[in-house]
Amino acid sequence: MMIDIDLLLACGAAYKKLSAGEIIFNEAGQCQFYHQLVSGRIRWVNVDDDGHEFIQTIIDPGECFGEMPLFDHGPYAATAIADVQSVVLRLHKSSFLQLLRENPELHFSFCQLLAKRVRFKFLLLKSLALHAPEARIATLLNYLKSENKNFCSECNQLQLTRQQIADMTGLRVETVIRAMRSMHEKGELVINKGKVYC
Repeated sequence: MMIDIDLLLACGAAYKKLSAGEIIFNEAGQCQFYHQLVSGRIRWVNVDDDGHEFIQTIIDPGECFGEMPLFDHGPYAATAIADVQSVVLRLHKSSFLQLLRENPELHFSFCQLLAKRVRFKFLLLKSLALHAPEARIATLLNYLKSENKNFCSECNQLQLTRQQIADMTGLRVETVIRAMRSMHEKGELVINKGKVYC
């Protein structure tokens, strides 16, 4: 979901430039802003005690992130990190909530967005319960493809690394490589010169 940039600026939003690897907010931190990615790429992750990341999602330009605490006033559920040099629009939480009060259609759009994100988590949890690596990967890829996310629109090439897929499915990268090779052999996806196509 994307709120019109001019509307955000009129409400007091400000641009923030981020360096690659810069943390925007930390898991369990208090929410102060609505965030919308203008350019670059953000990964939204949980990090365990050993420093291993579990990628909740990858945010592309035009998408918002970290919105849950804007509505439930709880802490952030994950950490947001700039994957590459990025630009984010930030609007203070109180101004964001006022914007929603004045624009009920935006509020409804956020309800749809939150429902979509919860549905995605249910799909992933169901695939995790199956324990079959190929099922986990297929669930993820099918969802991303249906949302036109992380795929090249012209050639259907997957824009995620094997490591990112591992981090999103809770699998080891070696398992992802083996499972995707098996999926290729079964005709479920195409691997050509190391690139994955669906």
